[in-house]
Amino acid sequence: MSGSEITIDAADGGGFMGYLSTPVSGGGPGVVVIQEIFGVNDVMRGITDKVAAAGYMALCPDLFWRQEPGIQITDQSEEEWARAFELFQGFDLEKGVADLSSAIETLRTTQGCSGRVGAVGFCLGGRLAFLAASRTKADASVGFYGVALHEHADETVNRPLMLHIACEDEYGPREVQEAVHKALDGNPKVTIHDYPGQDHAFARVGGAHYDQASADTAWERTFGFLKDNLG
Repeated sequence: MSGSEITIDAADGGGFMGYLSTPVSGGGPGVVVIQEIFGVNDVMRGITDKVAAAGYMALCPDLFWRQEPGIQITDQSEEEWARAFELFQGFDLEKGVADLSSAIETLRTTQGCSGRVGAVGFCLGGRLAFLAASRTKADASVGFYGVALHEHADETVNRPLMLHIACEDEYGPREVQEAVHKALDGNPKVTIHDYPGQDHAFARVGGAHYDQASADTAWERTFGFLKDNLG
């Protein structure tokens, strides 16, 4: 398994960085790993390597590049949290989806990729994973504790989608969770897993709410879902 930085061409011109991690086998299905609000930092690169270790060509694109390329901050200081929320608030969702689509199609044609590509996202990336299922050509998507999902509940989910919902999510209260369930529970393309007692970012190693048991369960479900839908 090896990691390197590549350039992804944006649909409206210019290019942005993506961290590409390749499995030991040298190839396999593709998975775009969608960042949290801290950029393509050590946590996201570690997750990308984890996905590659499971046999996937994994690519984590820098979706904050339009504001400031190369953001790599942590969740360990108030100053970094303030900067992360500033970036989140300044994020152009429509352009972000377009950049995500560019990353998906770049990975699809990367040497070693089987041609089938999924997406796995966290927090902001969890929201984008939902939108990958409704607005892009991703073959399957998984969202961990996505924010503001209720704003997209009326969108048609065209492709397989799995959602991991933290029941005590401070950024996704119960009424939001209920709206998501109401909109999606009858959709055969959607699988929703609830995690009682868990707060936002329960799968972020080193985070304040990290819970290994829940994280391990979510990853086991995620890899099973990806295998079923990507091969």
